[in-house]
Amino acid sequence: MTRDPLKETAVTTSSPRPPAISISGLRKSYGDTLVLDGVDLEVAEGTIFSLLGPNGAGKTTMVQIMSTLIGADGGEVRIAGHDVAAEPDAVRAAIGVTGQYSAVDRFLTGEENLILMADLHHLGRREGRRRAAELLERFDLVDAAKKTTQTYSGGMRRRLDLAMTLVGDPRIIFLDEPTTGLDPRSRRGMWQIIRELAAGGVTIFLTTQYLEEADELADRIALLDRGTLIAEGTPTELKRLIPGGHVRLRFAEPDGLRAALHALGEGSLDEDDGLTLRVPSDADVTSLRGLLARLDDASIEVDELSLHTPDLDDVFLTLTGRTDHEKATPR
Repeated sequence: MTRDPLKETAVTTSSPRPPAISISGLRKSYGDTLVLDGVDLEVAEGTIFSLLGPNGAGKTTMVQIMSTLIGADGGEVRIAGHDVAAEPDAVRAAIGVTGQYSAVDRFLTGEENLILMADLHHLGRREGRRRAAELLERFDLVDAAKKTTQTYSGGMRRRLDLAMTLVGDPRIIFLDEPTTGLDPRSRRGMWQIIRELAAGGVTIFLTTQYLEEADELADRIALLDRGTLIAEGTPTELKRLIPGGHVRLRFAEPDGLRAALHALGEGSLDEDDGLTLRVPSDADVTSLRGLLARLDDASIEVDELSLHTPDLDDVFLTLTGRTDHEKATPR
């Protein structure tokens, strides 16, 4: 049979890349407490994936299993194509972990912390110093490089902590509550760094209690509750699971409002403003276009229009039935 190299090339290039993280049937218990109950999950390469859940939902346990710190009781976990149980060294070589609490040595300088990490990665003296200098520049820590980290602000320590994670050039980074305790400016600075890492092809697995953070950063979000994944999707997809989206139409005078209510056949008056009509809507382009067309056909002028959709707080509260700070089982 004659080979056709063009067809062979097409088959090769069209095959999808394996997921950066693949989890199937993951189970973990501590004594009689079931922490993870058959979790299935996939995370695509070069994306930001956020895992949300109440305190005690099992988020940290999942990260500890994926990063080879503890073993699972059942199921399969593959990181960068490697089985966590059978190939832990290969997994460790592919990942970086930044925990909830900064791991920097406060008695060393920023530069010394980075060089120490380079030594642990066996980079060699010259390469280690080059890598440290590169990361100090990248994370805007050059001026503080020779200062002990006990003089650093919280934001500076978190940036250094993430820089230390990057010394080994990991393909996948686990960020466990990376902006805890940071002020709004420092938090947004960390967000920008995370976006840049993902844009460079690094896969980010983010756990956070800040729902705004997940909304801002994540390509996909999963919600873990009592050891089970109860929802997964893009931020927009998750918000559409929750009723309550609406369009607010404000009119210059009561006649316009009454005419709109008659033309649309649905809606309710805003309790805080007698000239505003709330019309249920999922706020997508098609439904909004249809609503405006009906108003235009009736020659009704709208003074102001605004869209309101449920946010991730609404998703969290509705699906879990509790706030993220309410008590739950340990871990």
